[in-house]
Amino acid sequence: MASEKQDKQFVTEITPQSEDFSRWYIDVIKKAELMDYSPVRGCIVFRPDGYAIWENIQQEMDRRFKETGHRNAYFPMLIPESFFQKEKEHIEGFNPELPFVTEAGGDILEERLAVRPTSETMFGHMYSKWIKSYRDLPVLINQWANVMRWEKRTLPFLRTSEFLWQEGHTAHENEQDAREETMRMLELYRDFVEDFLALPVVMGQKTPSEKFAGAVDTFSIEAMMKDGKAVQAGTSHYMGTNFAKAFEIQYLNRDNELEFTHTTSWGTSTRLIGSMIMAHGDDRGLVIPPKVAPTQVMIIPIGPPKTRDMVIERADALYAELKAAGIRVGMDDRADVRPGWKFNEYEMRGVPVRIEIGPRDIENGVCLLASRLGGDKLTVQLDNVTAEVKQLLDEVQKGIFQRALEFRESNFHAVDNLDEMKAQMEEKRGFFLAGWCGSEACEETVRAETGATSRNIPFEPRERKTTCAACGEAAKHTVVFAKAY
Repeated sequence: MASEKQDKQFVTEITPQSEDFSRWYIDVIKKAELMDYSPVRGCIVFRPDGYAIWENIQQEMDRRFKETGHRNAYFPMLIPESFFQKEKEHIEGFNPELPFVTEAGGDILEERLAVRPTSETMFGHMYSKWIKSYRDLPVLINQWANVMRWEKRTLPFLRTSEFLWQEGHTAHENEQDAREETMRMLELYRDFVEDFLALPVVMGQKTPSEKFAGAVDTFSIEAMMKDGKAVQAGTSHYMGTNFAKAFEIQYLNRDNELEFTHTTSWGTSTRLIGSMIMAHGDDRGLVIPPKVAPTQVMIIPIGPPKTRDMVIERADALYAELKAAGIRVGMDDRADVRPGWKFNEYEMRGVPVRIEIGPRDIENGVCLLASRLGGDKLTVQLDNVTAEVKQLLDEVQKGIFQRALEFRESNFHAVDNLDEMKAQMEEKRGFFLAGWCGSEACEETVRAETGATSRNIPFEPRERKTTCAACGEAAKHTVVFAKAY
């Protein structure tokens, strides 16, 4: 009995979600060795498993970008302060978060250099040099980089002073082409997040007060975490000609007339890792969708010492077979650690499928598959194990998405007025669908009274509201409100 309790300490050391969700989150990401705190305030170290998740996200998303004609480039991290002065709304939006380099090599710099919070200004400067004719358009460039925003309140992966991301910046001949690009990339994000991360999202347009600084229109995908809060999982912006005018990005059109380009920008970041953890994890630890999991399958040989060599030999062959089939597989053959301990460890780490194989299994030509999603064990034939594993991985991926979708649907509420919203938010978690007249004052009233912000104006709301929740006047929009990270 004592051994069984020790084996389960991976679980008992994790704070239950119902007790303290934020504490649960920190417990899980540290215990699963995804990250650690660095000596610099607000900055984290990505440990190998945490960075492997980001690499899988990056590789799959990069493949999709290139399929849509985008190419990667890299721009400097340091940006002259004068660049930010060229687009007034942009600098006002970022000024509180901007860190600056003021001296180097013992000398005070003639002009302060901002540590990149985003790269619209640097892209704008370079595009003004590169774009001269309609023949140069469209320009479709993406950058994988790190950025710095001096956050006052931080939470690993979700909100840190330095984080990793991709930012796409494109330039087009006209508004129609630029708007088509804006929506193409928003849909790419939706499909990626739902398909790859098994995370259902709400697509919609940001209200003017929530749009990106300097953008004409901002669109987002919003995901629900298990505590009911929202995470903005990706954004796509139509910038109009704002940055083109600020940075003089002009071209000769087909009639030999000088025009400003229409630009877009779009981005996702390592907050996708935090979103995935908060949306799928449970009291036993991480639940990682197979498509993004660093290790999709963990083989655990079991049995007495006298059969160890025989079992390890068969497990090695199984490992080689699965690896050859393109499955990310690991094997834990430590002799000084009990199987029960290993089972709990890899459940805590969110490995989607576990394989148990022992001497009796080998004798019968079988092994056991265990799913992280349900925990049920399935006996399969060793001569068909690769096909069975692939099928189970597919089922786990779909099952994780379905569970997250059902959770969101059961925590999605429609309200008619502010009093109803306040009353429901005291008892329920989740997203709240309400009418909005379009007034920024009413939007601020909702925030001040409930702590919830407008997440977006969904393209396809489950129902349309006719009156503003704050003032009772006719609603121009139906809006999703929620507390958010």
